[in-house]
Order: sequence, then structure tokens, then C-alpha cells
Amino acid sequence: MPHAPHHADAAGHHPDAAVGAAAAELDTALRGGPFHVALRAAIAARGLPLQRVQHHLSRHGVKVGVTSLSYWQQGARRPQRPESLRAVRALEEILRLPDESLIRLLTQADADTVGGHPTGRSYRSLVAASDVLDKLLAELECPPDDGLHTLGHHERVRIGARRELLGRESQHIVRAHRDGVDRFVAVHHGDPGCAPDRMTLHALENCRAGRVRRHHETGVLVAELLFDTRLRAGDTFLFRYGVEDGTAGACREYVRGFGTPGGQYALQIRFDENTLPTRCHRFTRHSAAAPRGSRQELPLSRRHHSVHLVEPRVRSGMVGIGWDWE
Repeated sequence: MPHAPHHADAAGHHPDAAVGAAAAELDTALRGGPFHVALRAAIAARGLPLQRVQHHLSRHGVKVGVTSLSYWQQGARRPQRPESLRAVRALEEILRLPDESLIRLLTQADADTVGGHPTGRSYRSLVAASDVLDKLLAELECPPDDGLHTLGHHERVRIGARRELLGRESQHIVRAHRDGVDRFVAVHHGDPGCAPDRMTLHALENCRAGRVRRHHETGVLVAELLFDTRLRAGDTFLFRYGVEDGTAGACREYVRGFGTPGGQYALQIRFDENTLPTRCHRFTRHSAAAPRGSRQELPLSRRHHSVHLVEPRVRSGMVGIGWDWE
């Protein structure tokens, strides 16, 4: 039986030509990326509106909002949390893509560089650390909501003569928003090449050390800081702790992430007096995978060998200080 003839559309374009162009664009994007371009091309090639993509994901047991999907394909955000990565693997099946094609694009090294040096961790390491962190927090029975709201967080970081992250000290002022809170779980993420087994936690004021978990491959240390009292809703509390590190190579930035909005955050970086950077800057990121924004040069105090920033009220996301060595 002969095939029915194909018809051109009203503008004179052949439908097969459009399909072929979309397939070629998708093939190119899957080979070279970046992730958001490949995702957008895959969705376009299948002709699915985002609401339908969301519906298919829910049938795979994965919950992702249409807004998040829109951000992902625009490049405004990149999937980071384990649940989001499960969504990406489901998308490969839903959009009929080769296994690992989208995940591979996500795990390529971050393109952010300064002076030819990577300014941060690769996306692969950030994804791995995020997954490991969730597991370590689960081991310590740490819920997503720890019952504490941060009113103030002052952090002091020391950089050594070998340009390494020597250690840091954190002072927290918190308010409980439910009864029975009696601990805080601290997270320290060392620089690439660090040795968590050689790091030391110090409970310095109004707390004592509890369980400690370490993960060598990702450089993550998670520790309980136990209070001597159970807070009631509305109670405030102040405590201070430190982490001695000094186990990795040259450090070029220090970043603090915030899952929820909070109070004031102050960060001070103090350098060895004989090893000072050439320039320093403040930056923000919406997430570990997002591009940097709000870059602002910061003055380095030659007398005190330090640089600092103050955020009157932190928002969800990340804020940090980066610097350049000679």
C-alpha cells in the first residue's frame, strides 16, 4: 500500500524539515551542552508544554514545580538537590534521551575561572557533597527544620602562610520556634584535597560536642553541638564553636549557604601577614550551581591583614568572599 503524500504547511515549509532541524539542534546540545540548552531543546523536540512534563514527572514519583522546570531550561537555576537529580534522570526517560545524557552535562566542571584557576568546586563535587550531606544529616536524625531561627551569625576564617584554610570560628545567636530544641548541627566543607579525619571540632561556648560524621571523598564534616538546656519556643540562645582544618592546598574563596532567610551575617577572612592576596571581592549565588552575581570589590586592611562583609539580613542562597593570589 503506497504511503500518503506529505504536505507542506501554509508558509511553504515542509513539516519534516522542522522536525529534522529540531532533532539536529537537540543532538548538538546533548553533545556540547550546556545543560539548560539541551533540556530546552529536548522539551521542544518532544513538543511538550511544561505542565505535561510536570505531570509525567509526578507519574515517576518525582515532584518538581513548573517554575523550577522553567528556571532549569532558562539557565537561571540548575538542579542540585538529590530530589532534583532524580527528576533529571526521569526527564531522560520521559524525553526519550540517552541514559546519563543530561546528568553528564550537569556534572561537567564549573566554568567559573579567575586568572585561569578554578574559583570553586566542580559541579560534580558539589552534587556529590549535597548527596553525602543529606545522608550524614539523616544519620544524626537531623530534620530539615531544626527548630532554630538565626538572629545573628558571625564567622571568622583564618588563612595560613601556605594559603590554606587553617580554620574557622562561628558564633550563633538563635531563637527557638518550637519547644524542646537542645542542639545545633554544624557543617564544615573543606577545600579540595582536604582530610576530614585530621580536622578537629571545638565547642567553645555554651555547647559541647556530640556525634561527629566525616566523609573523606567530599571533604564534609558534620557535627552535633549539644546545649545544656532544652529551649522553649521564643527562647534565645548564644553559642560558639570552631573547626581546625589546614589539611588542603591553596584556598581562593569562602562561601556560606543559607537554606532560609535569617538575621545578620558577618564574615571576616584573616590572612597570614606575610601572604596577602592581591585583591578581594564579595559575590553571591542563588545556589551552588548558579552563576555568580552581585560581585563587589572589598578593601583589604593591610594593618589587620583582613577583609570582611556584613549582610544585615540574609536571603536564601549563598554569599562569600573570593580573592586572587599573585
